[in-house]
Amino acid sequence: MNEKLPVSFNREIILELYQRLMNAYGPQNWWPADSDFEVMVGAVLTQNTAWKNVERAIANLKHENKLRIEEIIKLPDTALAELIRPSGYFNVKTRRLKNLCHWVQSVGGIDKLYEMGTIEFRDSLLAVNGVGPETADDILLYAFNRPVFVIDTYTRRLLSSLGLVNGDETYESLQNKFEACLDSDYQVFNEYHALIVRHAKQKCNRTGECDHCLVERPFN
Repeated sequence: MNEKLPVSFNREIILELYQRLMNAYGPQNWWPADSDFEVMVGAVLTQNTAWKNVERAIANLKHENKLRIEEIIKLPDTALAELIRPSGYFNVKTRRLKNLCHWVQSVGGIDKLYEMGTIEFRDSLLAVNGVGPETADDILLYAFNRPVFVIDTYTRRLLSSLGLVNGDETYESLQNKFEACLDSDYQVFNEYHALIVRHAKQKCNRTGECDHCLVERPFN
């Protein structure tokens, strides 16, 4: 299904929005993690929760020296669920996290993932129970530097606020639009998405001069 996006949602607008975000907030240097695997774990844990809760769950795993594929697989479900409890939906995320770890093992480990083409990598990730497009693309972009643009609730909210989308577009149609209008550069995709997330956390002071207002002012 290929929806028709509003005509104004074009390369010029996408680039201007990126510049507005960068001017307002500066480089975000996202994703905060000590390893590629930590990014993968965070991508699962961040589903339906705030990042501060993910940080607490990951801190628990680190404290118990369990932030490793083999250790997570060996942990009883109840023990893993307790460690990641701060992230919410901990029983569901326990199953999803173990599914992801078993998948990494099945393909030969983290190093083997670097050898996979992006399309094959993404398709394989999406076949893992509990991994949807946003989680898969978080992993591809932030852990493995693949040029895929992440579409999340914050992205949809910003585009809707600016009148650039109708609100019912598919994940793929929005992703394709960004990727078609931007150079295939994972660093730009990384910063752009991270800036959108940062903007979503910015409160508006309704003065017209705050960062929130400057980003969301009408396009000429």
